[in-house]
Amino acid sequence: MSWLFLFIAGLMEIVGIIAMKKLVSTGKKIFLLAIAVQFMLSFGFLSLAMQGISMGTAYAVWTGIGAAGGVIVGVIFFKEQTSFFKFFFLFLVIFSSVGLKFLS
Repeated sequence: MSWLFLFIAGLMEIVGIIAMKKLVSTGKKIFLLAIAVQFMLSFGFLSLAMQGISMGTAYAVWTGIGAAGGVIVGVIFFKEQTSFFKFFFLFLVIFSSVGLKFLS
């Protein structure tokens, strides 16, 4: 169950990043509320995940999900620039997160 909580925490992190991008691009203050809610949910699920997963592993995987998800969402929905190296290092982040899961 801890890994499910960690995955949900990572998804909430991605949604928070999307809300942050929308705040910057539109200036609508409603996105501040969305950011606060999403990051509170993200931290809440992260704390639940840490009850069964070591802190270092949980934090590394959580940040990996958020970083990888942010890059993927940026490329797909916000038409951000892509390159071989961007996807190479994205693969390393994902591969490292999966490796940490198998080690714990």
